[in-house]
Amino acid sequence: MSSEPIISLQNVTKRVGRKTIIDDLTFDVPQGEIFGFLGPNGAGKTTTIRMIVGLMSITKGQILIKGKNIKTDFEQAIRHVGAIVENPEMYKYLSGYHNLVHYARMVPGVTKERIDEVVSLVKLENRIHEKVRKYSLGMRQRLGVAQALLHRPSLLILDEPTNGLDPEGIRELRDYLRFLTRTEGITVVVSSHLLSEMELMCDRVAIIQRGKLIDLKPVQYFTHGSDTFQTYQFEVQMPEQAIAIIRRIEGIQELSISEDGLLEVTTEREQVPAILELLVQNQIRVYGVQKVRRSLEDQFLELTGGGQIG
Repeated sequence: MSSEPIISLQNVTKRVGRKTIIDDLTFDVPQGEIFGFLGPNGAGKTTTIRMIVGLMSITKGQILIKGKNIKTDFEQAIRHVGAIVENPEMYKYLSGYHNLVHYARMVPGVTKERIDEVVSLVKLENRIHEKVRKYSLGMRQRLGVAQALLHRPSLLILDEPTNGLDPEGIRELRDYLRFLTRTEGITVVVSSHLLSEMELMCDRVAIIQRGKLIDLKPVQYFTHGSDTFQTYQFEVQMPEQAIAIIRRIEGIQELSISEDGLLEVTTEREQVPAILELLVQNQIRVYGVQKVRRSLEDQFLELTGGGQIG
């Protein structure tokens, strides 16, 4: 696997008039990763995606796709990209297969064998010869992915791919994207407003707000904390007295009482036995201890101040 990132944004800025839409955005996405892009309404996700695929100009900075500059070497850069920005556009009066054949005529080197291959990849073999107007929204999304994959891209970009899908369709898409990265080595960049799905789907997530990158971490870091510090909940008899006792221990990062009266302590895992021992020595009864698993939604709302996802 190459160490060069599939896509690299370097100090990317977009201004419209005096308004800065994207402000000095920098991040890399390596090969074989599902990379999630989150932000409140108006944060700049779609603007960033449109710049990546060349649908919008860049005011400052550069975007490299497999080392090729999207601004100065567009054809060489975009040949590595398959994308669905908003909804996939299809000819509804044609069959799914003839939609793919029509698109393949515009892309050099796409053979009948490759069309059959992508049809199999997206599991549309049994319905591919039906007219698209008979397809469910989930089937149209899969046909759109097939179209985006025809030319064997290294990078697949999906802007809100789960819009309008039912839970079964969302799960199918999630499983399929995982299959693609595992078997084809394709890198996927996906934006979505469904935080629970991003948590299940993505390897890493970037959160932007007002055009700025405010955090970028592996998903498990958002939901489980760092490898060093974790948050634990202690169900104790006298939480106020327990806080005063625990403050004596070094290495406590955060200490608070939750709305339901549980003592929340952020510390290293090795400190938990010492906390329990100290509480028992001071006649504080402990009824239970558990590690807190925070959802991606919790982290998102904390980082953005409650901004609505969009």
